Amino acid sequence: MIKPHGAEALNPLLVTNSIEHKHLLTEAEDLPSLLLTSSAAANAVMLGGGYFTPLPGYMNIADALSVAQKMHTVDGLFWPVPILNLTDDTSSIAGVDRIALRDPNVEGEPVIAIMDIESIEELSVEQKNIITEHIYGTLDKSHPGVTVFQAQGNHCVSGPIKVLNLSYFASEFANTFQTAVEIREDISARGWKKVVAFQTRNPMHLAHEELCRMAMERLNADGIAIHMLLGKLKSDDIPASIRDACIRKMVDVYFPENNVLISGYGFDMLYAGPREAILHAIFRQNMGASHLIVGRDHAGIGNYYGPFDAQAIFKKIPDGALEIEIFNADHTAWSKKLNKVVMMREAPDHEPSDYVFLSGTKVREMLSNGIAPPPEFSRPEVAKILMDHYQLTN
Repeated sequence: MIKPHGAEALNPLLVTNSIEHKHLLTEAEDLPSLLLTSSAAANAVMLGGGYFTPLPGYMNIADALSVAQKMHTVDGLFWPVPILNLTDDTSSIAGVDRIALRDPNVEGEPVIAIMDIESIEELSVEQKNIITEHIYGTLDKSHPGVTVFQAQGNHCVSGPIKVLNLSYFASEFANTFQTAVEIREDISARGWKKVVAFQTRNPMHLAHEELCRMAMERLNADGIAIHMLLGKLKSDDIPASIRDACIRKMVDVYFPENNVLISGYGFDMLYAGPREAILHAIFRQNMGASHLIVGRDHAGIGNYYGPFDAQAIFKKIPDGALEIEIFNADHTAWSKKLNKVVMMREAPDHEPSDYVFLSGTKVREMLSNGIAPPPEFSRPEVAKILMDHYQLTN
């Protein structure tokens, strides 16, 4: 199986030894504590599950700036996005070197991790803007990722952590959420060698389904891992539970048995386009995938990135920085001429009118009115789940 990023073995920071876990929970009762932001809590979950191997914890400002500007840490580890613990108030942890980190996303704000503080630094406005502009490509507050990052505090608390639980993901998405460790074990048990990962934060329409098939066939892959984001999105995105139901129904009805692995990960969407695409590649390598599908507007939003910027950035990274390979996909849509889904670059004789196109707004309007999108766009079983959801929420 493919090696993890920057290491010979995964480095999951979740404490699984019951004696050590109990000891740390007891210790946490007497430690000063810091309430995390949702983003920092999601970072803890990803560190806990091994997805962010080989990182030992949260980065300091020097590493964050180096990652933002050069795509590597001060020590030279290739990494595309700073993994930070930012807060606006450090008064509760001033002068101490070990603290409990509390989860803002679970009732009662339980301890999610224990942290050894290496530094507490203050990000200047200039430094925060440098990081923002390099990661998101803009300082525009209309960009949801920029808004979330800029709203976090300017105090950077760095150091290694030991993770005690995986927040709400393990309980709320018990049948879907998996750590990188668990996915590697699953892939190994299936005997798969070549595995294609498909990233999604949306329900999968027919074009997505066919894109997965194309990638599997062209790469002669053993299986595909549909890996869905389960964390926080922007307000008008479809909830994770609905996306999960849609994807499971599609796979149950339209894929052969035992060639699809459905799982999810606990992270808040960044909408950082090219930089987030590289992060996606790193943690898919860590979970054991040999290939990642990167399509049009991967991890993007609005018009902040070019349609294929997320593919182009992989041509700019150093040789050998990643072992995972990228399957570059074009926009896929139903061809009226050929009566099937095609990649548009592979249909040079087509005009726009030869495709079935529906805007997101139009699809939401149809679903809200109980009208199923055409079968050339969405499987009827999937459309039914989405119609039920929209009619309940409108």
